[in-house]
Amino acid sequence: MSNQAKPARRGVKGHPKSGPSIGDVARLAGVSAQTVSRVSTGADPVRPETKERVLEAMRQLGYSPNHAARALRRGNFHSIGLMAPKIIRTGESKTIEAVIDASRREGYSVSLVDVETPSSSDVSDVREAVQHLNHQAIDGLIIIRAATATPTSLALRPTLPVAVSDSRFIGHHPSIGADQIGGSRAAVQHLLELGHKTVHHIAGPDGSGPAEIRATAWRRTLEEAGRTVPAILRGDWSADSGYELGKALAKRRDLTAVFAANDEMACGLIHALHEAGREVPRDVSVVGFDDIDLVEHFWPPLTTVRQPFQQIGTELVELILRQLRKGAPLVDLHGTVNAPLIVRESTAAPRKRR
Repeated sequence: MSNQAKPARRGVKGHPKSGPSIGDVARLAGVSAQTVSRVSTGADPVRPETKERVLEAMRQLGYSPNHAARALRRGNFHSIGLMAPKIIRTGESKTIEAVIDASRREGYSVSLVDVETPSSSDVSDVREAVQHLNHQAIDGLIIIRAATATPTSLALRPTLPVAVSDSRFIGHHPSIGADQIGGSRAAVQHLLELGHKTVHHIAGPDGSGPAEIRATAWRRTLEEAGRTVPAILRGDWSADSGYELGKALAKRRDLTAVFAANDEMACGLIHALHEAGREVPRDVSVVGFDDIDLVEHFWPPLTTVRQPFQQIGTELVELILRQLRKGAPLVDLHGTVNAPLIVRESTAAPRKRR
């Protein structure tokens, strides 16, 4: 086979297969390129007979207007950027799904960038993710989690509409999130009201905003009740980490109640307790956080704090749309959605001991 470059394949009326240009349409229709542009955008009136000639030329040549360039001129791309942590995380995947559904209903596409968890990401990685979104020409940005980044380190352009559910960005951008403090306090109070003397806690990883909020609420609720605050244990949100920590907790004969910072770790904990011969809730009561799918089918069905993931996703999109309609970013706007405790069979009064 010859190494010589082959000539480009020709399309309609000798035009390259990559597609005709606006100039080609103008020459065939006998009008200026500006007239073709006006017909494409519909921004200015064009005489009917001229418009028909232009449209016929477009049909003959197979011309498609450059919508991306038009959007660039108008500053409206009908696209929303979405920054989220590991997409496999169950609860936040529901928020992502709700963002995509709500955006589509409003005629917007979603450009999603997955950032790593706080333990494995640095600020430069997240900043690179933001730059990637900027290059995709977005009208607004939704941040579900930004890993280790802060409002300062992200360096977002001031005019970009932003909506966040990351607690560290509250006060810098409009936000919506679950009442994690109220939900965590309700979980601990529920266990204390059942008669447990104290409540152990399996927290999320260091550096995680939600993990710190839930751990702080757990600690303060115990302190206000005058109860002993056990040493905190930290997992990584996975069921495996709950299982490993649970094997150590199962050896404690004074253990009667545990509040896990998410349902996956609660599931791993229950597994470890079962292997150690500790029954739930007969010997140890367990409360989770999130109310992910299937927890009501655990054995026993899990008592947990319900996060309204879908509602949060829908309202994040509405925050972006409000800013686009207003033509300016919002700042001092923060909404909180109730996170109720859902009581099931994994909690009970402590068993009386001889």
